[in-house]
Amino acid sequence: MSGRPPSENPAATLAAAEAARVRRPDARKLNLISKKKPVYPVSDYFLEYLEGYNRVVSKGADFDSLVRHDNAVALYDEQGNDTLWNTVFFGPTEQAEIHEAMRLTYALLKSDGDLSTVEHLFIDRVDMCLYGNTLPFRVRIVNALNENFDYFYIKRVDANRIYGLELEHILSPNRINYLIHGDTLIEEHIVGIPADKFIRENMPKNRFNGVRLAKEFVKFNERCFVRLLGDMHSGNFVIDITPDFEKMQYRMRPIDFDQQSHHGKKQVYLPQFYPQNNPMIALGMEHMTPRTVDQYQREERALIAGRLRASKGRYGMLMQVMREDLISSQANVWRLSGQLAKHYDDPVFAECHTMGDLVFTSLERVLHHHEPASASMLQGRPFGNA
Repeated sequence: MSGRPPSENPAATLAAAEAARVRRPDARKLNLISKKKPVYPVSDYFLEYLEGYNRVVSKGADFDSLVRHDNAVALYDEQGNDTLWNTVFFGPTEQAEIHEAMRLTYALLKSDGDLSTVEHLFIDRVDMCLYGNTLPFRVRIVNALNENFDYFYIKRVDANRIYGLELEHILSPNRINYLIHGDTLIEEHIVGIPADKFIRENMPKNRFNGVRLAKEFVKFNERCFVRLLGDMHSGNFVIDITPDFEKMQYRMRPIDFDQQSHHGKKQVYLPQFYPQNNPMIALGMEHMTPRTVDQYQREERALIAGRLRASKGRYGMLMQVMREDLISSQANVWRLSGQLAKHYDDPVFAECHTMGDLVFTSLERVLHHHEPASASMLQGRPFGNA
């Protein structure tokens, strides 16, 4: 961490954040999304659902307190590159109170509020992301006994993001831990190598691992499309690597959920269309045939269908709420419903009135149809074309 002079006040930091986000190398040029998404509030109906599953707390850190930091300096990585995160500092009269609130938040997130689990933990650093849609904060918390550390995130509440987290919890192989505190969202850290860094530094050197990575991307592509999770370029998901007795196992996990069921363009929900992901596509082109791609897509649909059946009560309640909620513009809903109706050759999609209707219709197809939902990577489409 180094060197840039601290910002004079938090307002200056916030004012500069959008410019920093636009300067991010892949923020505009390579993404299918060109406009910043508005933040949608959590409805009373959705809040009641979240309370029923113990996602809501009444104490702990809040986003607005962190925005009122005194100073900030740029955070650099080990190679001296600007990470586009700023480490923020709080005034001496506020720091102790804010740090204590964050320790309580961590206890609520990890141990159901048992404060004995955080007695030996301290807040080491708080960073603010300059290019995130809602300027999230990342908190580094350290064990004083052995210097082991963990992260968690404090963000503004956004209904799309919370629907994304809840769908990830129900539909993916992963469980997600998060909490709502007023207008604040607290998320646990999702472990893995950022996919953009993985592509630069860790791509498989042998055919066997290349096939496994390509297989996981096919399944990830299918998962994102059937639940309409958008913006999955390599900066927004991580790769979790598990050594096996034969080579490596890979799992791709999204870490950014704010484009859950918001955009009106079908390609936004297909990771295969993001140029940043081209090296993954190239592996599929090299190691797979259309038949194997189809096999892996069908396998993933079967797994999703199994999770839906196992979570039928929770899934049904979530869909009841989501189908009534407004989390995108009507123009986006109409555009996407027409594109999905054409994609599936199914007029039911054209009759949907909300993004929740579209998600529900897509997931119901998974329960009753085996045909893959996402477009094959091996049909000759130019990389990155929409």
